[in-house]
Amino acid sequence: MAIFVTQNRFFCVISKMLTLRLIYESFGFAWKALRSNLLRTILSLLGVTIGIFAIIAVLTLVDSLEKSVKDSLNSLGSDVLYVDKFPWDGGGGGRDWWKSYIKWPTASYKEYRFLKSNLQHASAICVYAEIGNVRVKRGSNSIGRINLTGASDGYDKVFDTNILTGRYFSEAELNAGRDVIILGYQLADKLFPNGENPVGKIVKIKNRGFGVIGVLAKKGKDAFGGEGEDYSCLIPYDAIRKIYNTGTGRWYEFNTRSIIGLKGISTDLGLVELENETRGLLRVKRGLKPTEKENFSINRPEAILKIISGVFDVLSVAGWVIGGFSILVGGFGIANIMFVSVKERTSIIGLQKSLGAKNYFILFQFLFEAIFLSLIGGLAGLFLVYLLTLAPFGSLQVILSVKNIVLGLTVSSLIGVIAGIVPAALAARLDPVTAIRAN
Repeated sequence: MAIFVTQNRFFCVISKMLTLRLIYESFGFAWKALRSNLLRTILSLLGVTIGIFAIIAVLTLVDSLEKSVKDSLNSLGSDVLYVDKFPWDGGGGGRDWWKSYIKWPTASYKEYRFLKSNLQHASAICVYAEIGNVRVKRGSNSIGRINLTGASDGYDKVFDTNILTGRYFSEAELNAGRDVIILGYQLADKLFPNGENPVGKIVKIKNRGFGVIGVLAKKGKDAFGGEGEDYSCLIPYDAIRKIYNTGTGRWYEFNTRSIIGLKGISTDLGLVELENETRGLLRVKRGLKPTEKENFSINRPEAILKIISGVFDVLSVAGWVIGGFSILVGGFGIANIMFVSVKERTSIIGLQKSLGAKNYFILFQFLFEAIFLSLIGGLAGLFLVYLLTLAPFGSLQVILSVKNIVLGLTVSSLIGVIAGIVPAALAARLDPVTAIRAN
């Protein structure tokens, strides 16, 4: 029994040594082929290099852009539902949009109060209205195209409202709809340059004076290079209702509609209970019969990401198609190198086989060589992608992930196997006597 175990260990050691020898010799032959026919080899590997670069570059850009978009959407909250008249995924568009959604009533302040009093699975709730293209003035300074949000109680709990200077609205200011305002970081900087503290100063919107009580922390650029959140401002919900029409449900007041935000609780996974509870309460509040279709939409931030992910999928497929053609050409190039290599080393193959080399030894020798050559092309392509990550893309941070590196090396290895298997099989099946006599 002891002799049998010793023999097994001996054969395992011999097998490992043979494998290492195969790899070493294959690497040596591949390096020799590179050095002796440098231009031919580079031109042959160029297809693999370009193909791997095209595929991994597109996947890297798509992954980086998707991550950036997800980070930007985090401001909407991953555990937040939105009651709106319009579905964020388009709802199919076309006739449904004009015949149904456009006629649906806007979420109202009364519905917000009703939900706030009856919801059991919400940790916070608010109603808000956003107005775009607003002009904010301070003395002779005037900045247009500002996003103005009217926020109710609970807005700072539903959304990430980080105050840099000053404070958030008090309960009395919200209930009375007082003319107070919180400015975005860049908006405050432009209206109050040279480090001037805006808190306590007055700004005007539609010739109505608002006292500044706070400044939001800097958000920076989003995935699309915009700084919308830094050029925005908040006022109480009842204050925005004094100067704009909100919650009327009129079709031409699309930009001034109210939306109810609902933040879930930690125990409600997927916000299933909150969504079902909200749907039931709103049907009761709007007097809908069991057979009647709902005239409101409960939206999730994932709906936006789902639409964007479809675009990313198309880009990824395009990268695979473009890179696939280049890799196909590169595969033929590597196969050509291997056929030439077999022809040049026919006599060596015959000598090896006459000395006892098995067919699988010759097969793996040439197969490993093809894989090494393909990996060299793949590594060159990955190096080009790495250089791409060093290029400036504005606010987009391009990162070459380990997943994409492994994918690039795997695809390169597969191309090497496919391109080298036929030449390697032909080399392994050569007759040793005929091979030795070959010139």
